[in-house]
Amino acid sequence: MREKKILVTGGSRGIGRATVLALAQSGAQVAFTYSRNQAAAEEVLSEAVDAEGRVLAIRADVQDFGQAKQVVEDVQKELGDLDGLVLNAGITRDGLLAMMPEENWDEVIATNLKGVFNYARAAIYGMIRQRSGRIVCVSSVSGGRMGVAGQTNYGATKAAQIGFVKALAKEVAPYGITVNAVAPGFIETDIWQLIPEAKRAGLLKSIPLGRLGQPEEVASVICFLLSAEAGYITGNVVEIDGGLSA
Repeated sequence: MREKKILVTGGSRGIGRATVLALAQSGAQVAFTYSRNQAAAEEVLSEAVDAEGRVLAIRADVQDFGQAKQVVEDVQKELGDLDGLVLNAGITRDGLLAMMPEENWDEVIATNLKGVFNYARAAIYGMIRQRSGRIVCVSSVSGGRMGVAGQTNYGATKAAQIGFVKALAKEVAPYGITVNAVAPGFIETDIWQLIPEAKRAGLLKSIPLGRLGQPEEVASVICFLLSAEAGYITGNVVEIDGGLSA
């Protein structure tokens, strides 16, 4: 990944943070977006200060198409043409559908799905022009292999991301661009902490490996899919779930 220029959306926490740091340590030039938590973004920058690669933090609303275009333009000016894009930004607003406020549905769709469109659309033309590129979307096993009660909004967006990846992979393959997704299971991130403690115990028992995944374990697969070694993989979904969906 040395000198590769990569943009990661939602890079201040969890899987995004682990991905930014792994890329920087491998020598990539990385820009990441964050929405509100400037302290978390600064922590990532601090951790990456001794890394071989350069890291930039950009505050932006992933729901805003105009901001996405501006972020991509700014990164291209600062780092150069993008070699890779990691579509990671996402939120949950869990609740049973029968009692779900409309705004909880709309906000999850706008962030998890519209945000994927915004950044892919903003970055894809540059990749087509240079006839190369890697796009990796962070989906979830709850988007295709299994359902999770209380996550109809989240699960719908993650399933849609997989459909998006498979369609886009066919559109841009002639230009040497690959598009893949990773589908993590239960990973030790902020989202896991939002699940009620009583429910977490039961979910842990359902994982064949008997433990949560770590963000770094997902980041390592993302880095592989961004690398030259993954050049013949496109339109695929890699499940990282400890055997949960086996």
